[in-house]
Amino acid sequence: MQDHQTTEVRRFLTLEAEAIARTAARLDDASVKRAVALLLACAGKVITTGIGKSGNIAQKIAATMTSTGTPALYLHPSDALHGGLGMVGADDVVVAISNSGETDEIIAMLPSLKRRGVPVIAIVGNLASTLARRADVVLDASVDKEACPFNLAPTASTTVALALGDALALTLMRLKGVTPEDFALNHPAGRLGKRLTLRVGDLMHSGEQNPTIGPDATLLDAVRAITRGGLGAVNVVDERHHLLGIITDGDLRRAFERSQPADLAVMRCSAVMTRKPVVVSPATLAYDALRLMEDRPSQISVLPVVEADGTCVGLIRLHDIVRSGL
Repeated sequence: MQDHQTTEVRRFLTLEAEAIARTAARLDDASVKRAVALLLACAGKVITTGIGKSGNIAQKIAATMTSTGTPALYLHPSDALHGGLGMVGADDVVVAISNSGETDEIIAMLPSLKRRGVPVIAIVGNLASTLARRADVVLDASVDKEACPFNLAPTASTTVALALGDALALTLMRLKGVTPEDFALNHPAGRLGKRLTLRVGDLMHSGEQNPTIGPDATLLDAVRAITRGGLGAVNVVDERHHLLGIITDGDLRRAFERSQPADLAVMRCSAVMTRKPVVVSPATLAYDALRLMEDRPSQISVLPVVEADGTCVGLIRLHDIVRSGL
C-alpha cells in the first residue's frame, strides 16, 4: 500500500510539473524570439531583479546564466532605488521577475531604466499588470493555482519562473556555442570542474618517481625498480625510451607461480612484461583515464603515460585519480 506522505509529495510534484508544461505550451513565439535576441545582443551584463521568493529565483537565474556563458548579476529592487542603479549601464538588459507584476520597488525602477535606454524583459504571472504593460518583452509565467494547499505560498509560480529563466540561459548557451571546455573554465573547483579540467599530466608519476627498465633486465631488476618507484609497476622501454611493455606486481606473481626457481634466475623482463598495454597521454582527461581503467571486464590499476611519438613519460595509478576527488 502506498504511503500517504509519498502520495502527497508526488501530487505536489505533479502539480508543479504540469504548470511548467502548460507554460511551455502557451509560449508566445514572438515574445520568446525578442527576449532571446535582446539577451544574445547584450553587450554588457544581464541584471536580474525581484523581491521575496521572486528575488530568490532571480538570483538563481543570474547564477545559471553566468555559469553558462552569459554574465549576469542580481540587483535587489530596494538597493536599486538607493544607489544600486549605478551598476546598470546602457548596454545591459534587465530581467524583472514578479508574479503579481505590481511589485512597488520594481515599478519604481522602470522610469530610471527607461531613461538609460535599458530594455526590460518581464517574467510575470499577470499579463494585465503594470510591469507587463511597461516592459519591452513579456514572458507569461502565470499559473492556474499554486501547489500550496491554500493557494498562498509561491510554489508553482516560482517553479515556472525558474524554469523559464533556465530555458533562456540554456538557449543562450547553445546559440553562443559554449563548449564543455568553456563551461569548465567557469567551474574549476569541485568534482564537476575536475572532471572537465584535470588531466593525466597533472597526476602522473614521472622522472625519478617513475623508474623504467630495459627488456633485457632480470626479474630481480624489475622487482627492485618496482620497489624503488613504489607504484606497483614499472614501464619497460627501449634505448630511445619508447614504451615496449609494462610489468606489474601481478605479472611478477604469475611468473613466479608458473616458473621453476632455476628459470627465474635467468628470465628477462621481455618474457614477463605485458606487451602493447593500454596507455594514455598526458593530455588525456583524468576522468577519461578513470573510465578506461574501470569500464572493462578486468579492471586496470595502473597505466603507462605515452606521448604521441611513443615516448614513455610516466605512470598513472587508479589510486592517484580516485585520491584527486574525481
